[in-house]
Amino acid sequence: MTKEKRWFVYVLLNKRGEAYTGVTYDTSPTRRLEEHNGKRAGGAKYTRARGPWELIYAECGFTDRSAAQSREAAIKKDRDFKARLKTTGCWPAPA
Repeated sequence: MTKEKRWFVYVLLNKRGEAYTGVTYDTSPTRRLEEHNGKRAGGAKYTRARGPWELIYAECGFTDRSAAQSREAAIKKDRDFKARLKTTGCWPAPA
């Protein structure tokens, strides 16, 4: 039996209030965070230069890359979603 890849969508936030949304697979979003912060090999130059980053949101359970990328695109377009994440640090926003 082969292990099915699990895809994650995550949102990072830095101290300047910039948000970064990405996708990854088979690793936890916290490992990917270490890559973006330069603590492990990997991670985009964009994030390494603008860190440190904090993981403020993650969704898991996507079984294929396409579904994860569709959700990533939806998050990037949804300004209200990102604004709430930035101000509260979580979703849904506390009442």
